[in-house]
Amino acid sequence: MTPLILITFAVVYLGMAIGYLPRLKVDRTGIAMLGAIVLLVAGAVTEGAAIKAIDFPTLFILLGLMILSAQFALSGFYDWCAWRLANVPWKPEALLAAVVGVGGGLSALLANDVVVFAMTPLLCAGLRARGLDARPYLIALAGAANAGSAATVIGNPQNILIGQLGHLDFWRFLAACGVPALLSLVVVYVVVARVWRGRLADGLPPSPPTPPGTPGAWQLSKGLIGIAVLLVLFTTPFPRDVAVLGVAGCMLISRRFASRDMLGLVDWHLLALFAGLFILTGALADTGLPAQLVDQLAAAGLPLDRLPFLAGFSVLASNTIGNVPAVVLLMKVWAQPPQGALYALALFSTLAGNLLLPGSLANIITVERAAAAGVTLGFREHARCGIPMTVLSLALAAL
Repeated sequence: MTPLILITFAVVYLGMAIGYLPRLKVDRTGIAMLGAIVLLVAGAVTEGAAIKAIDFPTLFILLGLMILSAQFALSGFYDWCAWRLANVPWKPEALLAAVVGVGGGLSALLANDVVVFAMTPLLCAGLRARGLDARPYLIALAGAANAGSAATVIGNPQNILIGQLGHLDFWRFLAACGVPALLSLVVVYVVVARVWRGRLADGLPPSPPTPPGTPGAWQLSKGLIGIAVLLVLFTTPFPRDVAVLGVAGCMLISRRFASRDMLGLVDWHLLALFAGLFILTGALADTGLPAQLVDQLAAAGLPLDRLPFLAGFSVLASNTIGNVPAVVLLMKVWAQPPQGALYALALFSTLAGNLLLPGSLANIITVERAAAAGVTLGFREHARCGIPMTVLSLALAAL
């Protein structure tokens, strides 16, 4: 069955790089699920092995954080933040700094993908109401969401996976990655302000604003209490996945928000993508070939824990197959990685996502949500900022 596993793996990860199956409306999630199904149907993977390969604690943490983020979304907090950002009486440069600060700060505590999903449409509406060109601010939002999420072990899906499998402490992770993430936020602002200098105020004629309602005080407080409880629990030996699910369960108990509305904001596609990749990479790891490759690289003087390898792997993999599939693969074949290397992998795989539009899911979500709001953000426009901000932030992270 090894040839079938290798062929299926190659086809799936090629599909990850392209983003879809040619002539079919099958996206990355569908590709991962189809790969796992092929192995199950062919008998290359048993049902027990498939279940064992899935890292359920990681999925539980992702699910719980998405529910917690849904609490903020339904309370109107994201809409209020986006609107206030777009309508504060500041100069464009100060407004850009505010977008970077708020986007990065929220992404450090809540999943970056959910933050850009919620904030992009209303930010577009508010900026256009002021007659501003939304494109530089959207590039800054996506870049800040990626950079800010690198600070914590719960900031994005790949960090959650690395932290869970590597048993990384929340506060030590913050101590190791917080400063590089903060410097990267500065880089995002400087690069976007420099590339778009003199054009931050160029945009469409102002349109009548339609402000959202004020966030519900109790519902917002409930979410903030949930975050505070999580941060306290993260300082104890209490299992992180159980803690997150417990807080998420409290969020679901509500007299105002229906459970189906909160669960409707969960990114089930991302959870399914993770499950499919876990099964696929688990089958590949069971062949023993990845372990042999790792040993050969180490014997040739190229161990995985070297910064040049981690940086190069992160940039190449994040902008081809995506940072989540790349981290799932590497963590499956890397036996007992040192903690320092895991911090570096988390930083590099996240910051590398800013290079090109396909580099991170947050970038893609921002572009798609902006397009639905009438703002077109192109590949070249993003790359003009993404390339220098990635090079500079990776250099700072390496130092």
